Amino acid sequence: MKASDVRQQWSQLLNKVFRNQTRIVVEKSGIPVAAVISAEDLTRLTRLEEQRERNFAVLDEIGEKFKDIPAEEIEQEVGKALSEVRKKNRRNPSIIRNAL
Repeated sequence: MKASDVRQQWSQLLNKVFRNQTRIVVEKSGIPVAAVISAEDLTRLTRLEEQRERNFAVLDEIGEKFKDIPAEEIEQEVGKALSEVRKKNRRNPSIIRNAL
C-alpha cells in the first residue's frame, strides 16, 4: 500500500493486522520500505531469527574446527561417511521407515 493510504486508513488497518486478517507492506514511490505485522507475527519472526543465529553459530564452530583441513580432504571424508550410511540403510531399510 502507498504510505499515504496507510496513513489515511491507519486505525482500520491496525485492527485488521491485530485480528491476523492482513499484513501490510508500505511503499514509497512504489518501493517497499516497511511492513505492518501483528505482534504474534513479530514474535514468530524473532524466534526464527534467533534459531537461525544459533544454527549459523554451530556452522561457524564446525568451520573453525576444520579450518586447517583442505576442502578436498573434507569432501572425501564426507563422501566416505555417506557411502557407509547408504550401505547400512540398504542392508536395513527399516531404519529409514522408523525415522520417518
